[in-house]
Amino acid sequence: MTSTRLAPHGRPQRRRSAPVPYAILDSLPATFSGRPLWDWHADAAWTYQVTSVGERDDQVQWLADRVRHGVVGRSGDRWSYDLDVPEARVIDRALEHDSGGEPSVSAAGSIVSYVQRFTITVSSAA
Repeated sequence: MTSTRLAPHGRPQRRRSAPVPYAILDSLPATFSGRPLWDWHADAAWTYQVTSVGERDDQVQWLADRVRHGVVGRSGDRWSYDLDVPEARVIDRALEHDSGGEPSVSAAGSIVSYVQRFTITVSSAA
């Protein structure tokens, strides 16, 4: 897919759109538990939704597998990748929702999406 825009000198210039598959990251409302937020020992849990988008089911399945491994994947008894949160430490990660490829049709043609929701729980760094 390509689009046309004008170059600085006024002539058309072709630019490529983002290739598929791609992922959309959305932050969902957070929840808090334990002590009041002013207390350094309070825990916080943030939920993020990752929507993998592609033209075919195999594309979104592949990307969703990579996202899942990146967030909650394990190597032995450790997480595959560290998540650094300033002034906090990650105490839990969970895959809360994992859907299969859901085909939807748009004006541009067939689009397949795959939705995953992850919750990251943090506590004070102390």
